[in-house]
Amino acid sequence: MNFPPNSANNSPSPRFLCSLYIALLILCHAHIVISADHRTSNIGAIVDASSRKGKEEKTAMEIAVSRFNRDSKNLQLFLHFGNSSGEPIQAAFTAQELIKEKEVEVIVGMDTWQEAALVADVGNRAQVPVLSLAASSITPPSRQIRWPFLVQMGSNVSEQVGCIAAIVGSYNWRRVIVVYEDDAYGGDSGMLAPLSEALQNFSSEIEYTVVLPPVSSLSDPKEGIHDELMKLLSIKSRVFIVLKSSPLMATYLFQEARRMGFMARESSWIITDTISSFLDSMDTSAISHMEGALGIKTYYNKTSGPFLEFSSQFQKLFETEYPEEDITKPGIYAFRAFDSISVIANALVRLGSGTNTPKRLLQSILSSDFNGLRGKTSFQGGDLSDSNLLSLRVINVVGKGYKELDFWTKDLDNPFSTEGVEAGSSRRKTTVLDGPVIWPGYLKRVPKGWEMATDAKPLKIGIPANTSFDKFVKVDKTQKDPLKRYTGFCIDIFREVVKILEQNYSLPYEFLPYHGTYDDLVDSVYTKTLDAVVGDVTILANRSRIVEFTQPFAESGLSMITPVKSREAYKAWLFMKPFTMEMWAVTGAILIYTMFIVWILEHQINPAFRGTWKNQLGTTLWFTFSSLFFAHRERIYSNITRAVVVVWLFVVFVLTSSYTASLSSMLTVQRLEPNVTNVEWLKANKLNIGCDGDSFVRKYLEKVLGFEKENIKNLSNQYDYPNEFQKGTISAAFLELPYEKEFMNKFCKKYTATNPLSRFGGLGFVFQKGSPIAADVSEAILTLTEKGTLKYLEGKWFPSSNECSSTTETTELSLQNFWALYVLCGATSTFCFLLFLFRLLNNFRRRHTKVASENGATANKHSAWRRTLELANYVQNGKITIPERASDFSQGSNIERSSSSRGSQEWELVSPSDAAESFEASPPTAIPIV
Repeated sequence: MNFPPNSANNSPSPRFLCSLYIALLILCHAHIVISADHRTSNIGAIVDASSRKGKEEKTAMEIAVSRFNRDSKNLQLFLHFGNSSGEPIQAAFTAQELIKEKEVEVIVGMDTWQEAALVADVGNRAQVPVLSLAASSITPPSRQIRWPFLVQMGSNVSEQVGCIAAIVGSYNWRRVIVVYEDDAYGGDSGMLAPLSEALQNFSSEIEYTVVLPPVSSLSDPKEGIHDELMKLLSIKSRVFIVLKSSPLMATYLFQEARRMGFMARESSWIITDTISSFLDSMDTSAISHMEGALGIKTYYNKTSGPFLEFSSQFQKLFETEYPEEDITKPGIYAFRAFDSISVIANALVRLGSGTNTPKRLLQSILSSDFNGLRGKTSFQGGDLSDSNLLSLRVINVVGKGYKELDFWTKDLDNPFSTEGVEAGSSRRKTTVLDGPVIWPGYLKRVPKGWEMATDAKPLKIGIPANTSFDKFVKVDKTQKDPLKRYTGFCIDIFREVVKILEQNYSLPYEFLPYHGTYDDLVDSVYTKTLDAVVGDVTILANRSRIVEFTQPFAESGLSMITPVKSREAYKAWLFMKPFTMEMWAVTGAILIYTMFIVWILEHQINPAFRGTWKNQLGTTLWFTFSSLFFAHRERIYSNITRAVVVVWLFVVFVLTSSYTASLSSMLTVQRLEPNVTNVEWLKANKLNIGCDGDSFVRKYLEKVLGFEKENIKNLSNQYDYPNEFQKGTISAAFLELPYEKEFMNKFCKKYTATNPLSRFGGLGFVFQKGSPIAADVSEAILTLTEKGTLKYLEGKWFPSSNECSSTTETTELSLQNFWALYVLCGATSTFCFLLFLFRLLNNFRRRHTKVASENGATANKHSAWRRTLELANYVQNGKITIPERASDFSQGSNIERSSSSRGSQEWELVSPSDAAESFEASPPTAIPIV
């Protein structure tokens, strides 16, 4: 019999249920553990999906995330893209959506600074770090204070403008034209102001700015660009800097510029990385229109293993995603996008599995330090640091590609280098680009950066039509030949300059006579009515601010011309003028000294010099003064005296000859002095003065020297000055130094000129500000000076007048001219006197001993006073008298007479010069000196 199965037997056993429960617990715990070790992170990326830049960035970010997720076991990155469409507001809305809906921890991207600034505001409010790929013009710390969560992955604007300014300065281009594509918000990416400041370091400036509308807003881009470039036809500068442009706008711009002749010879173009970064991905036909341009490109190593691996993977993926793009090579924007994901991924890895806060993530991002595709990646103050890298390289567009030239070293003095990458490495630095540059129009030399004159458009040169002194510039309207129609010193100099310039380039020109003041003539160059001015234009500070002057070819200053009168015609003491007062005093002193020496040497032995004191003094004076005219008749007995007299007569001969010559010159040469003493005297007496009313001199007299307007008379011709002086309508005239020399060369007998009251910059030629021709003309003027051509032209136009050249000022003769003669004369007289004194004392001692012994007295017993009196008597009379007592000495005359009766042998007259012989026995013969 069969029974139905028992349901109780089919239920699970308690043991099975317990085992199942334990298994489920183990599985749940394992899942929790696995979930704790495996983390995910959301990253937001904002790009312009329709632009080439955005496409490259998106592809590079996808590759970076794919690689990281492949190699990471604990962290997986999820990339969420948002399309900004190139609109900053759209970028901000996209950032808000990514933060709220996708809960992203960090945002990366933004191609323009306007987008980055708005997204950074969103990031600040949500405390989400933002990595910007756009270039920034705002430098720390101002950016960090305003946007603390903003990290800059793009290059700084200051580096690019510094490199541009270095290129401009190395070629001495003084004026540039800036071209940039405007955006919807009218911005220039903040590059214009830093560029202007950087150019000032090299004495350059921005002359004109061309703002092109966004290419997307133009129905006909070629026509829009043509209209803007037409405005440049009136501007001479031909150095163009394309500061910011999309690749499409750059293509249209260079096509139209080449068609309009702005890419011809003497032109130069510089492009920034907004264009040069796409040269690897641009169509070759578009690149060919840029041939000859210099560019700035961010440097990266194209031969490294990571670069080659990334480039290969990028091209495959890019071609798959964007088949409409013909060129698949990655650019610098792709490398930056790849490195930005690497920065974020490494920062998340460093944080680990702990609590992840926005501030910790930001600090981890800023502490990044690794080698990326574009080089070393680290941050300093929120900026990508390139302090140890030469990150920018100058390129030259050639054909349908480009070649790399030098690195930019950030050194103002030597800004370029062909070697090395690290800034601290030793390398050869240069002031200009080392490699050969292909310039627009295949010019073989550096372009002038200026529209040069052609036969169709010659240089318009203004010249003063009515000059006061026609030897500088003269316009003869009766002549048709330009060589004869325009003549003068300034015209000849310019023609010689052109001959030198034509060795390098042609310079067609035409002279245009200008009727007006010199200030108006200079203003015509400033307003670009004229290209230059050739003439006697004075270089002044206020003029140099608006125009460019060449090297001066003549000096300039302000002199005062006044009538003169004779200085010595009616002076009674003219005979004293040949010698200075010092000279007269020393001559008189040496004369008296010589007279004394002659008397000392002669009065004992020469009867002509004896007698009473009056007779001796008179004879001595007569002898000395008559010797001045070689009229002395007294005999000289002593040989020592003869030596003194010979030297004295030589001195007299030189002095009288010099005196006669100097006095004759003073009497024959007219010495003039001005009627007017100084400027203050003219102003105090309110006297009228004359000047050239067309020059700056009138304003100078009014504003600087302080003359009243009514006291200044305008004179337009050099011959008006003598007429006005003769009429008495002016008391003085003020002329610039070159005119003063020409005036005095003709009227030196009637007028005199003062030393320059002030100095100016000289006479020079005028060119427009920034014109490179001015520098070439300055160099040519220096060449003419060194070769002597300038001096030859001065002699040709301003020959010296024979009448005026003889009008030389005669100077007084001073002691400095004859001190050697006086020393010779004084030394000879002193030496002879000392010799005479030595022999005199020797004879006195010998005679005194002999006389004392004959009279039974001892010489040593005599008192000093007695011996002194005996010596004086001996010097005076040549005799020795020894009285028996002191009181008897007063009766010297009696003793002398009694002594004389003893015979001539005992009291003979002894000559100090000829002690061995008596003049009575053999009187010397007189030797008259005539």
